Amino acid sequence: MSPAPAQTWPPELLLRAQGMRVLLLDVDGVLTDGGLYYGAEGEVLKRFHTLDGHGLKLLMRAGIVPAVISGRDSPALRQRLAALGITQLRLGTEDKLPAAQAVLRELGADWTQAAAMGDDWPDLPLLRHAAFACAPPNAHPELRAIAHHVTDLPGGSGAVRELCDVLLAAGGHYRRLLEQHQGPHP
Repeated sequence: MSPAPAQTWPPELLLRAQGMRVLLLDVDGVLTDGGLYYGAEGEVLKRFHTLDGHGLKLLMRAGIVPAVISGRDSPALRQRLAALGITQLRLGTEDKLPAAQAVLRELGADWTQAAAMGDDWPDLPLLRHAAFACAPPNAHPELRAIAHHVTDLPGGSGAVRELCDVLLAAGGHYRRLLEQHQGPHP
């Protein structure tokens, strides 16, 4: 038998996060550090963290669908999301609530099955509707105030992975996926 996972979460947090089928994510300040980097030709460059990417892949293996809803669109973002296999995208949309509702309808889910993570005012409607609302510590105070969970790690530095781990644990998937990565116990 494999050793117990190193991470633990408060039972009330896991109860709140149970039953999630969809994770609605902002990009800037959540999947990235929120900085906008411009190249010499004016192209937007973004820095993504590999921990977040692996966490999103694990979510998909567990049957939880990540959906990215962002006010911005860029080739760099599309390339990263394609590399991760994320197909639920609503990019370049400032009014995020209708976009999220369309995603949920497409997936046959509702707000009771939706987790959301955002960092600024355009994300407020998603966090207010979601059954499990999360914000990184670098989020605006209004979002941190309504979040059920504020991650220890900042956006762009593993915050999304932290949320993925909570969702995986709440759904009963974390230990199984961890054991698959550890291989046989010596």
